[in-house]
Amino acid sequence: MNFISPLLVVSDMERSKRFYYDVLGLEVVTDFGANVILTGGFFLQTKDSWCAFIRKQESEIVFGGNVAELYFEEDNFDAFIQKLDQIKAIDYIHPPVEHSWGQRAVRFYDPDKHIIEVAESITMVVRQFLNRGLSVEETAARMDVSIDYIKSYLE
Repeated sequence: MNFISPLLVVSDMERSKRFYYDVLGLEVVTDFGANVILTGGFFLQTKDSWCAFIRKQESEIVFGGNVAELYFEEDNFDAFIQKLDQIKAIDYIHPPVEHSWGQRAVRFYDPDKHIIEVAESITMVVRQFLNRGLSVEETAARMDVSIDYIKSYLE
């Protein structure tokens, strides 16, 4: 068995396509109308077609459950945050934070209250620690990971 892709149910396909393009730079790969494939490998599905597929009433589809997220990594995290600051309609869950392992992240909702996390790429975190003069061993200790994990990002 092979996992293929996540699928998000959306209430307004055009609004969702604009959001994912404007905020995350994801483009439509294939547009079937009620189903759209975006770059990055995930699907958007209209709420009404989803209800028909799973034989549920629209009232049974609930957005904003806060139980899952789409996770993205960005090499230029600072530039991404500046871009977000220019978009007035971002509904933040929290502002940018730095996790204990040194990775910065921000979480916000898409138009249907699906959680989006954009984090600084781990490669950049590793490089930043090494560029500050930490050894591979010190970086591993700082990030609470194995030395082999750090070395894998250097190859």
